[in-house]
Amino acid sequence: MGLGVRTEGLRKVYTSPPPLAAGSSFAQPLGKRGAKQKKAFQVVALDGVSLEIQAGEIFGLLGPNGAGKSTTLGILTTRVRPTEGHAWIGDYNVWQQQVEAKRLIGVVQQRPNLDFALTAREILLFHAAYYGVAPAERARRSAELLERFQLTDRAHEMVRGFSGGMMQRLAIARAMMHNPQVLFLDEPSTGLDPQTRLLLWEIIREYNRSGKTVMLSTHNMEEADALCHRIAIIDHGRVIALGTPYELKHSLPGGYLLRLTFSHHSPEAVERLRQLPGVTEVQIQGDGVDLYADRGGSLIREIVAVLAESATDLHDVHISEPSLENLFLHHTGRSLRQ
Repeated sequence: MGLGVRTEGLRKVYTSPPPLAAGSSFAQPLGKRGAKQKKAFQVVALDGVSLEIQAGEIFGLLGPNGAGKSTTLGILTTRVRPTEGHAWIGDYNVWQQQVEAKRLIGVVQQRPNLDFALTAREILLFHAAYYGVAPAERARRSAELLERFQLTDRAHEMVRGFSGGMMQRLAIARAMMHNPQVLFLDEPSTGLDPQTRLLLWEIIREYNRSGKTVMLSTHNMEEADALCHRIAIIDHGRVIALGTPYELKHSLPGGYLLRLTFSHHSPEAVERLRQLPGVTEVQIQGDGVDLYADRGGSLIREIVAVLAESATDLHDVHISEPSLENLFLHHTGRSLRQ
């Protein structure tokens, strides 16, 4: 049976620019002590993240690039030391009992880190040996995983000649070789073609059905919606929403989002839009408004009438049904893909 994962008040502040955060929007000057002193800065990657992942669930961290997803997984897998807070794998405190925690987890990083001097089969066998898996068992598992990830015909080839998608599949197979109780996947489908992505999703579901816990980070809304039992939407190092995909999509006021773009803002027109039947909320966004309502297309005629009466030219209308993207827009005012 998989183990639960828990974080409590995780905070991570970088005081020197790590490669993935050097250009982050979190960089903030801290001030000067003298004219010749270089500007100090801080990168707040996480700002008090508390999560509780149940044993045997697929849990997703969904958010744009730079939101703090990879840092959260880095802390849970002992690669990043938190500035504040605690994290547990089962009963083990990740930073006080690193060896015990590492034995229980499998990790797939955002970019495959394979040994190019080895064949695909050797990579799997050496990984299992490192975790103390018996020779006969690791031979069986390697053959099984190579077949499942459709790599059997390339098993004895050096991985330097593999495509990016093949390397990603092999990296995930390697993480499963020692049968970890918790599997961490950082952007697992990045760079995969649609067919391979669907294969990966089915393999993740199979692994979870065996009782294992899976935690993944993604900025792919379709992936989060299709795979995860629960999702935490994270932005600027903070959790802004948490729940099942259904709960999150239906937590929006009204559910439907109508994005209206017009020539100019008229306070009178915006107020009249707010008063339309079925409209639950109106947010001003640049040269238009986001209008949340319990209906979509049937509202267009009334919107056009309101804008016509206030001499406001409607340039564009986009209607979308309840979605994780809409939820993110509602909380932040910007697209999840940004």
